[in-house]
Amino acid sequence: MSENTDATAPAAEAVLDIEGMTCASCVARVEKRLGRVEGVTAAVNLATETARVRYPAGLDTAALVGAVRAAGYDATVRARGGARTTGGPSSATAEPTRDAETTAPRAVPVPAPGGEIDATTGRPLDSASAPSLSPHPAAAFAPGERESARTHGVAAGAHEHASGDENLSGAHSTAPGAHEHASADAHVHVHDTADAPGTTPLRVRLWVSLGLAVPVVALGMIPAWQFPGWQWVSLVLATPIVLWGGWPFHRATLRNARHGAATMDTLITLGTFAAYLWSVWALVFGSAGRIGIRHEVMLFGPVHDATSVVYFEVAAAVTVFLLLGRVIEQRSTRRAGAALRALLDLGAREAELADGRRIDIDALAVDDVFVVRPGATVATDGVVLEGRASVDESMLTGESLPVDVGPGSSVTGGTIASGGRLVVRATGVGEQTRLARIARLVEDAQLGKSRVQRLADRISGVFVPVVIVLAALTLVAWIVAGQPVAAGFTAAVAVLIIACPCALGLATPIAILVGTGRGAQLGILVTGPAALESAERIDTIVLDKTGTLTSGRMSVARVTPAESQDAADALRRIAAVERGSEHPVAHAIVAAAGEGPVATDLESLPGRGVVGTVDGVRVFAGRPELAAELGAALPDALAAAVADGEQRGTVVVAGWADAAGAMRARAVIEVADTVRPESARAVAELRAMGLEPVLLTGDNPHVAAAVAAELGIERVRAGVPPEGKLAEIAALRGEGRTVAMVGDGVNDAAALASADLGIAMGGGTDAALHASDVALMRDDPRGIVTAVRLSRRTMRVIRGNLFWAFAYNVAALPLAALGLLNPMLAGAAMAFSSVFVVLNSLRLRRAA
Repeated sequence: MSENTDATAPAAEAVLDIEGMTCASCVARVEKRLGRVEGVTAAVNLATETARVRYPAGLDTAALVGAVRAAGYDATVRARGGARTTGGPSSATAEPTRDAETTAPRAVPVPAPGGEIDATTGRPLDSASAPSLSPHPAAAFAPGERESARTHGVAAGAHEHASGDENLSGAHSTAPGAHEHASADAHVHVHDTADAPGTTPLRVRLWVSLGLAVPVVALGMIPAWQFPGWQWVSLVLATPIVLWGGWPFHRATLRNARHGAATMDTLITLGTFAAYLWSVWALVFGSAGRIGIRHEVMLFGPVHDATSVVYFEVAAAVTVFLLLGRVIEQRSTRRAGAALRALLDLGAREAELADGRRIDIDALAVDDVFVVRPGATVATDGVVLEGRASVDESMLTGESLPVDVGPGSSVTGGTIASGGRLVVRATGVGEQTRLARIARLVEDAQLGKSRVQRLADRISGVFVPVVIVLAALTLVAWIVAGQPVAAGFTAAVAVLIIACPCALGLATPIAILVGTGRGAQLGILVTGPAALESAERIDTIVLDKTGTLTSGRMSVARVTPAESQDAADALRRIAAVERGSEHPVAHAIVAAAGEGPVATDLESLPGRGVVGTVDGVRVFAGRPELAAELGAALPDALAAAVADGEQRGTVVVAGWADAAGAMRARAVIEVADTVRPESARAVAELRAMGLEPVLLTGDNPHVAAAVAAELGIERVRAGVPPEGKLAEIAALRGEGRTVAMVGDGVNDAAALASADLGIAMGGGTDAALHASDVALMRDDPRGIVTAVRLSRRTMRVIRGNLFWAFAYNVAALPLAALGLLNPMLAGAAMAFSSVFVVLNSLRLRRAA
């Protein structure tokens, strides 16, 4: 399939929600079909059932949907940056036919139970009066999340929308025009998974099939219970299990077959129908239907009488095992996205304006003034105008202690205020909010693919055809070897059933889904699988000083008074003359002194200091040179304090006139960018993890050396301007090192981008999110340790998943081909191979 597009047109990007994928073979097929469209590149993710597609901006998105449908799957377009969503009925309004019971469900446009809801009242609306959809920021979630959800009202001017509810067969319809009104900005979908209608049909089929399968398996495996005619009873009981219980698998097989595709469902259908139809043939045309006949089933080896063997228990048990495995897998993968869903569920539904009116959050605009009462959720990002309170940001930053805010403080939508009433001016709404930025970043990470996943997908792309050929060769080999046809048939069926490309397809994306979700919960935003891989390989970590290891704010480190002088009194007088200054050093002194007198007759001496009158006495404060200029000689103790303080930061010499009017030096104040209390522990833990810390700063060598000595960092690069940091990173990489750079994401952007791994302590600012591979939502250097540890653990889980998936198939297929496994055991093993991968990945939910 090809499209005539302008090759010079700028690229756009879209995310497609794809329905019907069950294994990595499906992933490979969809990627291949999309890749045939001229100018299109795509990465398909099985765990989130999405595809990230880059395409020429002039291309209609209907072509993308058509390519997916040509592969045998259904798709809807989710708007992304620059992507058009007005691709016509094919891309927006068509009603896809879905196999919800077979597929692990995906994220969908925000539905409400039973239909659409009123954006103000929250009550259901008649579909005829349904409003159009505006994008809601959220995240792409795991399979099993196609269920009704509460809308979160986080897009400015958005009306709440619900798509058609699902029936038992999983059919779904989208309201016409739903996507046509979607913004081109990135957005994702929010779900409430308290109930999971998408898995209810599977559970119904599972329990009914289980009830019918128990007597079938008992009769087939326990000769003492094989009463006259038992095999005909088994036929009656097994038929609805195979045809109705397994219908979701068979339906997917038929659909894929129409498009020339073979997937895991193909193997399931071939295996179960082979066992079932063989049994029917043996009953009708062979000797298995004779009244009074009995047979035993060997779990580890085949039986040998072809005409007297029925496999109803195999067909029934395999179907039940597969249904059970699919239900467990869906429930587990929903749990995988729970951390991110909890984060996104923080959004407020309503806002209280300053005049007391309550409005839907969608109606809130930038510069609106709203009220936050004690215990209420902050409606959106803003700046506090009035009031003081403590704000719980733990779900956003991982910080357990509340943050005190007051006039001028920034607050984040979704956080909870306590202890006071706040009046806030909105600075960001909808997709401009910090919460929305986090959601987009995490979604992008979950949509990405690691190198090892791409390798697994390539293998899975040819897996199913190879298994079918192997099953046929197994049957032929047994017959050629002179063995009974029943033995060869049993082995061939076991080969079909035991093969599992699903575990290969889920091994990497499900671990990334859980790992990135846990990271968001801890205040760590990872941009994608490549960042996880880089974090595992780094051996050197370069640390910026200001704002990373230090607080980034000047503060009074120590006050050294002259003999017989009181330090507090000296600080009070000095603050009085500094109170009107805008200099950071002056701010630090005033903050340390607190409330106090205000100087008069102020005289600013540029580059030297300030002089003023406090309580009728002339007071000076400034550089040591100012004291000498005013004839205020420094006593030995103060001179020593100046010499010592200048090694760590800035010193202010202050004094005032004596009774005779002569100026005397009275105190030395050391003002510095103080080291964060958590920095020493963070550096020690990084070293314990095998990483060599390097301090890289634009500050003077004396200050850098003092900070490095305090933190135990041996390698220091000081006096390096922002543009010079690139050369330092390149020099370290030239030594064969794998380098991570940690900075504030603002003046370190170039260095962050040039390192193998960029980590920004930017508190979630746009600069931090765009400049780095990993962004820490709180300014705590211990987050660096947590980020590296979480990345390494995620990669270990991925390797463990892949080892299991490969080892399982490598070991299981030969055993089945040699006739050492009964198909029932093969079905159980296949069903739980992917469940193992999912459960293993869920261990990351406890990572810290």
